[in-house]
Amino acid sequence: MIEVSRFWRDPALPFVEARRVGDGRQVCYAAHSHESFSIGVITGGRSTYLCGEQRIEVTAGTTVLMNPGVVHACNPIAGEPWSYLMMFVDMPWLQTLGFALPPQACSTSPVLYRCLLQAFADLFDASVPDREGRLAKLFAALPALLGGTAGAQDQGHPRLDAAAAFIRAHRSDPLSLEDICAACGLSRSYLIRAFRQRFGLTPHGYLLDQRVQLARAQLRQGLAIAEVAQAAGFADQAHLQRAFKQHLAATPGHYRTAAKC
Repeated sequence: MIEVSRFWRDPALPFVEARRVGDGRQVCYAAHSHESFSIGVITGGRSTYLCGEQRIEVTAGTTVLMNPGVVHACNPIAGEPWSYLMMFVDMPWLQTLGFALPPQACSTSPVLYRCLLQAFADLFDASVPDREGRLAKLFAALPALLGGTAGAQDQGHPRLDAAAAFIRAHRSDPLSLEDICAACGLSRSYLIRAFRQRFGLTPHGYLLDQRVQLARAQLRQGLAIAEVAQAAGFADQAHLQRAFKQHLAATPGHYRTAAKC
């Protein structure tokens, strides 16, 4: 039987996490983001991929990329089977390599696809020598594998960016929409409309996503689920359970007990 989903972590490589999904029909996501850089490959079937303002159909052989903070979701098409591998890499480690975030949301390069399949195979095999060095070489080569295309510079919106930064800084606090409006100097109606247009989520949705990210980081440290729920600003453990399942298509317990493949 195909394993539906498994998370992978290794204390020897604390800066990287992976997920292997064998049946994507049972792993569906709400729009969400990650604090890490995410890259993965579609290994079977096809799905709909939302990334920022892009909506793309991706199939086996496609590489997908999500920069930190970019709202995205990838879900099956009409119940069709599909499978994938994802890697989540901490930005501090990538920054030590001088890594620049790519502008692309996906690639159909067969060379990149093969390189990533090998990277996942190496990652999951503790007997492979110098796994960190191999990953470093992959990310050093990534711009060339992607074609080195430069993206358009985002001019930003200072007040909306201030609202997002305020939410991130206070994500575990009992924030109200009025608190966020006061922090960025925008009206309630404009903030809701413009924030969603810029970030792909309402301010409340963004706050919930940030709390899920905080809970994810704390669960990786092995903290108890009830403790994490309180620390991350959720009303209770059941609230964390619902939000975590919706955003990451996994329960906090399944995520917390991830094992090496």
